[in-house]
Amino acid sequence: MRKTYFISDLHLTDDRPDITRAFYDFLDTHMNQEVDALYILGDFFEVWIGDDEQAPLAINIAEKLKTLQNMHISVYFLHGNRDFLLGKAYAQQAGFKLLPEQIVVNLYGTDTVILHGDEMCTQDIAYQQFRKKSRGWWWPKLILATPLWYRRRVARKARLKSKQNQSGKAVEILDVTNDAVKDMFAQHNVCNMIHGHTHRPYVHTYEPIQPEQPLLTRTVLGDWYSQSSYLVVNELGQKLKGTTLK
Repeated sequence: MRKTYFISDLHLTDDRPDITRAFYDFLDTHMNQEVDALYILGDFFEVWIGDDEQAPLAINIAEKLKTLQNMHISVYFLHGNRDFLLGKAYAQQAGFKLLPEQIVVNLYGTDTVILHGDEMCTQDIAYQQFRKKSRGWWWPKLILATPLWYRRRVARKARLKSKQNQSGKAVEILDVTNDAVKDMFAQHNVCNMIHGHTHRPYVHTYEPIQPEQPLLTRTVLGDWYSQSSYLVVNELGQKLKGTTLK
């Protein structure tokens, strides 16, 4: 039976070789001739400061993903809040297609909007202000024009500041809001949604916007800090799974 996989929030980094091993195990175990596509919904890397930083980890990951082309498995990537600077050069190197921040895909007859999910965390005002700036046309160009050593320093300071900010905020502020979720469903006129970002894997259901519609379903992918979380979808439905990291 044909199937499609979704992953998010691996936060790949040299500091966590166990996550890299788990990702390779995931590919070796699940990617086969029955798989149509693999969707990566952002925060694939812990940090990304530009395609011109050819670190060994990034090179190895690209080589591993590129092998999926030989199996006729399409790989798609949309940006998260950690890797929004990932560009066309690395996408070509890894053999995947870059997607817009929000896109509707047809999953075996079900139109589904997929996204990283951070834009729905509307109570985190400070982050949303940064997000608007960092996704604009000028800020990425300005940052990518600076030397690699400077970008590394900026990235370290940004991660430290982010951890400090998150430690002082309630979980509710860091999570999506119901209004933002309903707006996303209405904006794309779908009844199914898949995203990551919040690190809180679960399948949520909501009352339909229109009386004749089915229940709205929002599936949240988990992170890979402690388990290899993934969603598999086929023509019979979808299953959210996770395997404990070794």
